[in-house]
Amino acid sequence: MRLTRCNPRLLCLTIALILTMMKTHGQPPTTPMPTLVEKNGRHTLLVDGKPFLILGGQAHNSSAWPAMLPNLWQSVDNLHANTLEVPIYWEQIEPQQDQFDFSLVDTLLQQARTHNTRLILLWFATWKNGSNHYMPEWMKHDTAKYPNIKSAKGDPIDSPSPNTIATMEADTRAFKQIMKHLKAVDPQRTVIMVQVENESGSWGSVRDYSPYIQKLIDAPVPAGLLKPEILKALHANQTTEGSWRQIFGDRADEYFQAWSIATFIGHVAAAGKAEYPLPMYTNAALRDPLSNPMATSYESGGPTDNTLPIWKAAAPALDLEAPDIYLPETEKVLKVMELYDRPDNALLIPEIGLRTVNAKYFYTLLAHGGIGFSPFGIDDNGQPEKDTAIAKHLAPFAAAYATAAPMAGELAQWAFDGKIKAAVEQEDHAAQTINLGAWKAIVSFGSDGRANAAPVYDQPTGGIMIVELNQDKFLLVGTRCHLTFLPTGKNAGRPWQYDNVEEGNFGNGTFKPRRILNGDETDWGGPGFGNQPTVLQTTLIVR
Repeated sequence: MRLTRCNPRLLCLTIALILTMMKTHGQPPTTPMPTLVEKNGRHTLLVDGKPFLILGGQAHNSSAWPAMLPNLWQSVDNLHANTLEVPIYWEQIEPQQDQFDFSLVDTLLQQARTHNTRLILLWFATWKNGSNHYMPEWMKHDTAKYPNIKSAKGDPIDSPSPNTIATMEADTRAFKQIMKHLKAVDPQRTVIMVQVENESGSWGSVRDYSPYIQKLIDAPVPAGLLKPEILKALHANQTTEGSWRQIFGDRADEYFQAWSIATFIGHVAAAGKAEYPLPMYTNAALRDPLSNPMATSYESGGPTDNTLPIWKAAAPALDLEAPDIYLPETEKVLKVMELYDRPDNALLIPEIGLRTVNAKYFYTLLAHGGIGFSPFGIDDNGQPEKDTAIAKHLAPFAAAYATAAPMAGELAQWAFDGKIKAAVEQEDHAAQTINLGAWKAIVSFGSDGRANAAPVYDQPTGGIMIVELNQDKFLLVGTRCHLTFLPTGKNAGRPWQYDNVEEGNFGNGTFKPRRILNGDETDWGGPGFGNQPTVLQTTLIVR
């Protein structure tokens, strides 16, 4: 066999050309980093460079283990979710000090990609519902180095001390390793956000009353909290120096606890972001948003509505603070969403109770320009969904997601642009009015959406969202309500009519009509919406 000698210079040029072609044509482009953006006080989450609406579902606390995942993924599919919120456990990831096991993370990534689902990882570490139960055993056994707090009477409290440097440094080292690992193994950006800790704070004691901590609270308040706008928001003494008690009065203990915990979690988040800058948030166990109670009645020190200014100052690495909603009263839920929808805080509902009445708040979230929504415990703690009562409660969330999924990108953009308005049924079942500029929509609630039908008042589950496509054209999505319009402004009192009302669905960027509604479907002043979400498109004209 005859061998042909190759010109070395020609060979080098050929290899360089091949590598260039592979780089420009043979490899996928870098997937953009998920990013939160703000415009005119409204927010959106960009995933793959486009507005993304989190249609989420959160697993039960102990459902992220491999043996539990088949039932969990079945629940995700049944929910029509595009994102799974799932915990990762410090005790599993660092079973021995400085020895890390990322097998659980890798399993979640692989299975999420198989199911074409995004992930939000929940870092269960120093805090989970105020306790340290997910710390590794080697830390739990060394209570001198990693202590819990003490009450004012000196009693031990089942909550970690936020002022212990050793605990903060251990949590930070572990979290950095997780983020470093994600950067290496998830170029697809399967993980789109990370929750840092879970419902931090303390039950049973407003703060740590250890002798060392008493010296800290008697010391001057850190300068970072003494900005006039922060003091005003906290209804504090407007002064430039003083102890916590002198500045904050009877809120001093709670606000000191909030500053301590926020500083700790902010440090962990900043270190993780330095490795891999995914959007990060932490979540709040709520207090009553209407009565301004003292912290003895709720978890102290977490990002409750009254401590948000403290958290913003102490933990700037967190992109947002998010409310976990388990309040039963509609008025309180709506107030919570109002309080957490701020120019400096995107509205995300990472947990809401899996109750039939709560699915309607998906519409309210969108009207606030929120980025995501997630019922908690979608897998009923590992039990097959078909064998439990959870299927009944999951159904309205699944119906809302199934309707929203084909237009999730558009909904994210409309929410960002402020084009969505909503109304939800309250306990008094009273009609509500939505201001739409040139028009107002009057929404009444009832069993089948017919204006002449006697409502069946069982649970207040009705709701509607209205997307303003232009001044006279609207996309309507609703359940268990009836809608009519009236012109406003210069046209107030003038006769009007529907140019058309079309029923259909939205997908691939366009509305696809299935039929035109008329007669009984619109003659009672407007269309009605039954037990399942219905998508309508209507154009109005003034005669």
